[in-house]
Amino acid sequence: MFVIELVYKVDLAQIDAHMKAHVVFLTKHYKAGTFLISGRKIPRDGGIILAVGKTRAQLSRIMEQDPFHRHGLAEFRIIEFRASQRAEDIPKRVED
Repeated sequence: MFVIELVYKVDLAQIDAHMKAHVVFLTKHYKAGTFLISGRKIPRDGGIILAVGKTRAQLSRIMEQDPFHRHGLAEFRIIEFRASQRAEDIPKRVED
């Protein structure tokens, strides 16, 4: 499993101008089964994506296609971890 951290490099107006394309990117990878959970950081200086994948390199190639990254609006960092425990009621705990 992977935690992907996005860190914005520009003001929020530029981020918001590309948000629609970013959401299309996210939706594609949710449908592919790669992304599990995502959202804005608080304070809003970036975002977090929880993902599954075979390798860090695979996730890096995916993230390089994120419009935020392609347009120089955000950097990303990928943290790999081995999930050894989980709550049985994850869907109940993770709410909007």
